[in-house]
Amino acid sequence: MAGKWMLIFILTIGMMLPSWLMGTKVEAAEADGLSDIVIFENVPQADVTMEGNEFTLSALNVYEDGHFTKVDEGLVWKSKNSNVATVEDDGTVTFTGQPGRAWVTVSNGQFEDRIALDYKPDRSTKKKGKPEFKPSIKKQDGDRYNLVQHALENMTMEEKVGQMLMPDFRKWEGENVTKMLPEIEEMVQKYHLGGVILFRENVVQTEQTAKLVSDYQAASEKYGLLMTIDQEGGIVTRLQSGTDMPGNMALGATRSEEIAEDVGSVIGAELESLGINMNFAPVMDVNNNPDNPVIGVRSFGGNPELVGKMGVAYTKGLQQHGVAATAKHFPGHGDTATDSHLGLPEVPYDLERLKEVELYPFQQAMDAGIDAIMTAHITFPKIDDTKVISQKDGTEIALPATLSKKVLTGLMREEMNYEGVVVTDALNMKAIADHFGPVDAVIRAINAGTDIALMPVGLEEVASGVYDAVESGEIPMATIEDSVERILTLKLNRGIIKEETPQPIDEKIAEAEKVVGSEAHKAVEKEAAERSITLVKNDGVLPLDASGDEKVVVIGDTFIGDLADAVSDHHSNTTLISSENSALTDEQRAVVSEADKVIFGTYTYNVYSRSANHPQMQLMQDVMANTDAEVIGVGIRNPYDVMAYPGVDAYIAQYGFRDASFEATAATIFGANNPTGQLPVTIPGADGGVLFEYGTGLSY
Repeated sequence: MAGKWMLIFILTIGMMLPSWLMGTKVEAAEADGLSDIVIFENVPQADVTMEGNEFTLSALNVYEDGHFTKVDEGLVWKSKNSNVATVEDDGTVTFTGQPGRAWVTVSNGQFEDRIALDYKPDRSTKKKGKPEFKPSIKKQDGDRYNLVQHALENMTMEEKVGQMLMPDFRKWEGENVTKMLPEIEEMVQKYHLGGVILFRENVVQTEQTAKLVSDYQAASEKYGLLMTIDQEGGIVTRLQSGTDMPGNMALGATRSEEIAEDVGSVIGAELESLGINMNFAPVMDVNNNPDNPVIGVRSFGGNPELVGKMGVAYTKGLQQHGVAATAKHFPGHGDTATDSHLGLPEVPYDLERLKEVELYPFQQAMDAGIDAIMTAHITFPKIDDTKVISQKDGTEIALPATLSKKVLTGLMREEMNYEGVVVTDALNMKAIADHFGPVDAVIRAINAGTDIALMPVGLEEVASGVYDAVESGEIPMATIEDSVERILTLKLNRGIIKEETPQPIDEKIAEAEKVVGSEAHKAVEKEAAERSITLVKNDGVLPLDASGDEKVVVIGDTFIGDLADAVSDHHSNTTLISSENSALTDEQRAVVSEADKVIFGTYTYNVYSRSANHPQMQLMQDVMANTDAEVIGVGIRNPYDVMAYPGVDAYIAQYGFRDASFEATAATIFGANNPTGQLPVTIPGADGGVLFEYGTGLSY
């Protein structure tokens, strides 16, 4: 009898409880418009590449308004042939080794989906004898998996435009943005942003960066954010706590695709651990102009085939970790003598020449499945001779590639058959900002064929201006939808999907701290740096004897302390002379006069700093002329420095100013590293001839 009254009590209390306490997660989801559940790997854009006999399936909740989210909780996974494959509660599938097909289903109590998993003979190889068995996924067909189209049918115009805008929040009211601010969160949601780019000011520490990125994703509305960064390696390295790779030209000097892939993989792993899912790298420009002030050592070199091979290998490494790669700067920024941050460069060549040189690496990247291409703010008059009026001074100028339909649609899409995402270079650069209004620039870029407007000047004004252009028909809605389709396809392909239950931030930080700057990654950095060091000239000077009593003097200005520290680690009798005033005092001259060996580190970044008239180079000439000691030149950044002092006794090209490169140079000077690097560029002579050929590289 007591049991009966207890049951009545429970039922009565239950009826009095509010409905939200009685409801299940499914009921809550129904209230939010849940319309289906699908296995992510069934979606056409999902990558189902498999390695090994174990992998994890994931599920997406699909909503009536077209958006979709990754769901982990409240699911039941089952295998209908566990003899072939088993599945755990978290969707982890393990093939048993038995041949056949297993159907795996997932259910949230209301909706269900299934996928076919095969373990069958591998017919792709023609090996004799018994065939090898291989696991594979058989995607299911059906309209329910066309998530991109469903989204497009239900998104508002403002949501679609928002996917195409990618601002930076480098600073806010003069302060570096290192944590999420309410004002930024509001802008992410108000403008339905599809992505954000981070800079060095934003990514100071591993814990802080992981938290910032996580907060950005939490602020995003429906489709997740492309969290992007320029983590090229070398002189363009954003992560302050990451592994400082030696840079692309250093990789080109190694001639090793394996090292390039390893470097890309390290960068990809560190970005992935932090939640950064897209890298604006690699640079695929062919640096065949020594006077180039903006690309230089950011390029793999001056040979199109080398750039293509190394860039594709680097990309493969990045994409192994689910990080989207971006080849830049299309159609090629390598043969310019103007920095597009400061002016509007021109590349005067016709299509035939461009295909042989500038376009070749980009075609290789496209054919290898690069995720995105970044445009260059450069004019190519032989491709597009369209003239426009500059708002700067009213003069007539050529239309930059970023705003050219002939370049982005005609050349890239139609002739080179590229189907991926196109992103502009930063729209606040003077090559664009000086000549076009902020709104005009974005409208022109979209109509030309770009998908993402990077760093538009004035987000509110630009968003409003694009809305008006769409409503008036100046930008066709079909153009917007084509771009959004490509962007959402990229997000699905790389698994960039809003999560209903994100990984706890403490777990994410703990994982990131194990990955970012790890010892294993430092080992890759060390090998890449050592293999890159190029001994361009050696008149019997190197290697030096680390154990001897010789007096070694290290002279220079920029980064010279780093070089001196590395040299001192090998040879205690080392003196540093920092020539900040580009002239030696009498006391310093006395030190040099007593030296047995002089190591002079030069640092250049443009034509003037490399010229014989520059104070740095005049001091080098002075030292060479007024000491009996043998002089070893080190081109800290640009290999072209030796053009200003070709009579030096020995010359090493280092390609960058990160610690590992200085350490590798010092090890090379004292014979602890046998140099194997080869020049990835040709170094011209003063008379217009060749001072050092492409491929030059001496060893001990």
